[in-house]
Amino acid sequence: MGRARKVVLAYSGGVDTSVCIPYLKKEWGVEEVITLAADLGQGDELGPIKEKALKSGASISLVTDGKADFVKDYAFPAIKANALYENRYPLSTALARPLIAKMLVDAAAEHGADAVAHGCTGKGNDQVRFDVAIMALNPNLKVLAPAREWGMSREDAIAYGEKFGIPSPVKKSSPYSIDRNLLGRSIEAGPLEDPMTEPPEEVFVMTRAIADTPDEPEYVEIGFTQGIPTSLNAQALDPISLITQLNEIVGKHGVGRIDMIENRVVGIKSREIYETPALLVLIHAHRDLESLTLTADVTQYKRGIEETYSQLIYKGLWFSPLKAALDAFVNQTQERVTGTVRVKLFKGNANIVGRKSENSIYTPELATYTSDDQFDHKAAEGFIYIWGLPTRIWAEKTK
Repeated sequence: MGRARKVVLAYSGGVDTSVCIPYLKKEWGVEEVITLAADLGQGDELGPIKEKALKSGASISLVTDGKADFVKDYAFPAIKANALYENRYPLSTALARPLIAKMLVDAAAEHGADAVAHGCTGKGNDQVRFDVAIMALNPNLKVLAPAREWGMSREDAIAYGEKFGIPSPVKKSSPYSIDRNLLGRSIEAGPLEDPMTEPPEEVFVMTRAIADTPDEPEYVEIGFTQGIPTSLNAQALDPISLITQLNEIVGKHGVGRIDMIENRVVGIKSREIYETPALLVLIHAHRDLESLTLTADVTQYKRGIEETYSQLIYKGLWFSPLKAALDAFVNQTQERVTGTVRVKLFKGNANIVGRKSENSIYTPELATYTSDDQFDHKAAEGFIYIWGLPTRIWAEKTK
C-alpha cells in the first residue's frame, strides 16, 4: 500500500491513538495528521482531548458531536430490527463504528486528505468494521492501521510516545479495556479473560448491583411510533433524552448487564461484559409491541431477518446492499408498530406487563372464554381434518 500525504485519524485520546500521530509522521512519512474524535456520549473523556492531539503533533484536532445521528440513524434502525447478536448483545459498540467511519470519510473529503487511519489492533472486530465501512463509502481512500503493524506492546507504545513528548498515563492503568458511548459500555481483558471469573462490581457504572436496587418495583411506559421509541411515561422526548433517561431508570434497578462468550469476526472467542440498560429494554419492548400489531407470518419471517441483520452489523456490513434491502423490509413492517408497552423493573428484572396499540390485531371477542366468545367452534373440526390430512395419510401408509 502506498503511503499517504495527509491523514484523518480516528482519535480517542488513549495511548495507542496518541502514539499513532508521531508514528505516522516519523515512520510512515505522513506530512500532516488531522485527528477526529467522535462525541457519541462517552461523557467527560472528551474534555482535554483536543489539546492532547495538538500537543502530540496533529495539525488540526476535530471533535464532532454525533450523538443525535448515532441514536436516530443507527440505534433506532437496530431497535426496529430487534438486532441482538447471538440473541444476546444489542450491538451498542458495533453500531458506533459505521458512524465513526462515515465521519472519517466526510472529514477526509472536507480537508482534502488522501487516507484515513485508526488505532485498532489485528485481533479485534473494530478493524473489520472500520476498514469495510470506509471501503463502502469511498473505495479510493487509503486506510492505515499502524497498531496492526507496529508490533509494539503497550509498554513499548508508551515509551515510543514519551520520546515525542506524549505523557505516559498518570494513574496506574486499569487492566480492563473499556469502550463507552450513549448506548452502553463494553468491558473486556484483565481478569475477565478467565471465563470462570465473576466480573467484579467495580467494572459496572451504568447498572447497580442487585443489593443496591430499590425495594419497590418501578413501572415505565414506553411509547413507540412506527417502531421508533418516542415517549417515556406519556412524555414525548427527543432521541438523546429518551435514551439518557431510560438508561438512568433501568440501570437503577440493576437491569442491562450481559456476560457472554462471543464469537468475533476474526475467528476467536472472547469474553465480553456489556452494560446496555436502555437499549436492551427498548428491544424487548419493541418486539412485544410487534406481537400485538403484526400478523403471525410477518412476525415469524422477521425473526430470521433479525438474525441476519444483527450479523451484518456485528461483522461491519452496515453499508452493504443486503443491509439496505433488509432495511426496506423492516421499515415496511414498522408502519403499524405504534403503541405503548408497560415494563415493570425490579431487582434486575425488566418484565413486560402490558401493551396497547390502536393498530392491535388482538381481538378480545375471538380470544375470550366468556359468553362474549364469537369464535365459530364448529368450524374447527373441518379445519383440523384438512390440516391433519397429510399426517393421517402418512400414518396409514407407514404404520
